[in-house]
Amino acid sequence: MKIAAYTGTFNPLHTGHLTIMKYLTENMDFDMVYLVVSPQSPFKLHINAETGAERYRAAEEAIARHPGLKVRADDIELHLPAPQYTIRTLDALKSREPGNDFTLIMGADNLLSLNRWRDYRRILTDYGVAVYPRKGYDIHTIRKSLMQESGDACRCSHGTAKPYKIEIINAPVVEISSSEIREGIAAGRDMSKWLM
Repeated sequence: MKIAAYTGTFNPLHTGHLTIMKYLTENMDFDMVYLVVSPQSPFKLHINAETGAERYRAAEEAIARHPGLKVRADDIELHLPAPQYTIRTLDALKSREPGNDFTLIMGADNLLSLNRWRDYRRILTDYGVAVYPRKGYDIHTIRKSLMQESGDACRCSHGTAKPYKIEIINAPVVEISSSEIREGIAAGRDMSKWLM
């Protein structure tokens, strides 16, 4: 099966995430989306790692409210050693399910910083990424910049080149972020229309 590995803290899970998950299964050739709940991003150390299990349960409940959605919550990162690096997660998924092919799903904002991720070249060659648009980010410019900086292939230890796999997803632009929802709730605004 071809699996979309959609990783994140999902704090909280919102309608923008739902839009992307639906797009992946309805408009692309993914058989299933694994919503991989991260206890904590190495780049967002202010998020409380203890809430990972609660966010995983919330993701399961939210997905259950959308029957027919080819998505399942996955808690694999909750069982991996800290810090949670994406390459470890992808390797663990592949080890658990060797017959499946995994592609990392990310927003354009994450593509911008991908070159700072641990073993990002291996993510691009061994798994590939599918990138969806985010408000305020030009995917094509970011992709071009990454390719200029890193080249368009990774030289393996035995000298052969493996091409980078970066696919641009023509999904609707996600108009909200989890941080905007958290800020709105903290300010006393009703953000329920954005929650999944």
